[in-house]
Amino acid sequence: MSLHSSAQFDPILVADIGGTNARFALITAFDAAKNEFVIEYNHTFPSADFGSLQNATRHYLSTVPHIKPVRACLAVAGPIKAGQVHLTNLGWHFSVSEFKQAFSFLQLEIINDFAAFAYAAPYLDSNQNVVIKAGQADENSNIAVMGPGTGFGAACLVRTAQSSAVLSSEGGHISLAAVTDLDAKLLIELRKEHPHVSLETVFSGPGIAHLYKAMAAVKGITAKHLDAAQISNLANTGECEVCDATLNQFCDWLGSAAGDLALAYGALGGLFIGGGILPRMQSRLLESRFVERFSQKGIMSQYNGQVPVTLVTQDNIPLIGAAACLHNSKQE
Repeated sequence: MSLHSSAQFDPILVADIGGTNARFALITAFDAAKNEFVIEYNHTFPSADFGSLQNATRHYLSTVPHIKPVRACLAVAGPIKAGQVHLTNLGWHFSVSEFKQAFSFLQLEIINDFAAFAYAAPYLDSNQNVVIKAGQADENSNIAVMGPGTGFGAACLVRTAQSSAVLSSEGGHISLAAVTDLDAKLLIELRKEHPHVSLETVFSGPGIAHLYKAMAAVKGITAKHLDAAQISNLANTGECEVCDATLNQFCDWLGSAAGDLALAYGALGGLFIGGGILPRMQSRLLESRFVERFSQKGIMSQYNGQVPVTLVTQDNIPLIGAAACLHNSKQE
């Protein structure tokens, strides 16, 4: 029987801990036939309601008193160093070993949100996501994940025929390269306010505003004080030519950056794009030069031409990734 019952499958406590919300669930089974985890008791709480992650976890577990998980994996939007986790936006700090002891977990992993995205990649449902670029994914090759949101995250699922592991990275702070003459002009303007122009400088919520200011300067137009939401609205209604050009350039230039990451990670298994911005720009992304610029890599153009690119719009990615992190480690 492909669907493992709860008797055969030790429930996994999974969580997605962000600056705004703390989302918890229990993984109660893995359906091998569908290649998916069974997610139950999914509850979201405002993070600010709790003084610590321990309190938030304790509250969630009180809502499922009939199940006492002994293994857990939490995806957090913050750095994890030497067994210490800092959730900057919340002021939460905790020791992984103390957290494990407090709940008597036999197995506990704390991973960052983009590591979770990478772990989740092989378990995504193709029917729930959007193909940006067709290709031929090699099931034993690496998968790259990236996403512009509040910042820019990137990670890689490193795969061989025998095993897999996630490579976390600071890919969002790679220097942004110019490919076209317009890119080069924009970089000159961007450097006036940002000595190091990284992917995150442009490909993020705040980055859209940075790119808009640079675009206005290149076009010789006085920039207004606009944030990303205002720029998007003015572009979509056709009221602002500079805003429209900004979002088109965002999608085009992102294609080159994504292509660079695909090369750096050797992502012949595919590249997945997440984050909070692009799902809302789906039609513009599909109409842009993203695919063309993704593949324009000189002698490696054929290599990148093979790589499929998917825009992930599916829900529960961090929870799926947290489950996969423990599920995979148990199998190996």
